[in-house]
Amino acid sequence: MTGFDAKFLGTDAGAPVLTESGAADAVEVNGTTTIDYTHFSLAMSKSRKFASWVAWNIDGGDLKALSRNGIPFVKDPRVPAGFQTGDELYRDNRLDRGHVARRADLCWGPKDEAQRANRDSFFFTNITPQMDDFNQSTKEGLWGRLEDAVLADVDVDDLKVSVYGGPVFNADDRLFRGVALPREFYKAIAFVVDGELRCSAFLLTQNLVLTEALDLDEFRVFQVSLTEVEKRTSFTFPAELHAADTASVQLLDESERAPLDSLSDIRW
Repeated sequence: MTGFDAKFLGTDAGAPVLTESGAADAVEVNGTTTIDYTHFSLAMSKSRKFASWVAWNIDGGDLKALSRNGIPFVKDPRVPAGFQTGDELYRDNRLDRGHVARRADLCWGPKDEAQRANRDSFFFTNITPQMDDFNQSTKEGLWGRLEDAVLADVDVDDLKVSVYGGPVFNADDRLFRGVALPREFYKAIAFVVDGELRCSAFLLTQNLVLTEALDLDEFRVFQVSLTEVEKRTSFTFPAELHAADTASVQLLDESERAPLDSLSDIRW
């Protein structure tokens, strides 16, 4: 398994680095907290039983249209089962098993490699709980279309993109079946234009209402700085990405920040 390639864009974009507390909470596999799959890598939180970060590469010029039929969601045998959240959370409710690294993003390269990436995307280490129709519900699919949007709207060198994403772990996340459900997610998209590295970061907030049934009363998507993502997570982005951050102004007061209404609001 080749894993995430930090130099995939032709320049070193780097990989997330866990903080001291993040590293202490991370699962180790073969002596490292970075777990590799085909075209993506991740770090798992022992306490939350989800990935703290996932990083993946997309070759937009070599994507393969592969079926998901017959591929089961399974726990990664390399990671202790007790540090993964499986089907016990998702049965008989409105929670979907949501891919962090999108399945379609990973299916590129030679056919056998693309098929391996397709299967790897279904490990529960790459899954987080999302309300049904999650991507479709976020401003008409804005969250789920970010990667497609940068490839469509920006003259990206070689049609190559690297993405960093995952859930935000808040202390007051609500419990369901003994699992704290993340209500925020982040995504940072790195790409090169005319030889210049750029990175745009986003935050999704979802207001989970847990009564007798799971419900969700609001999705919002914001463009944010990498620094703000770091304040909410247990890792840091490399200096190269900070230098490439396209967020023009860091708003410390969240009340001043307007959610994105459409893809056209994004500053790439």
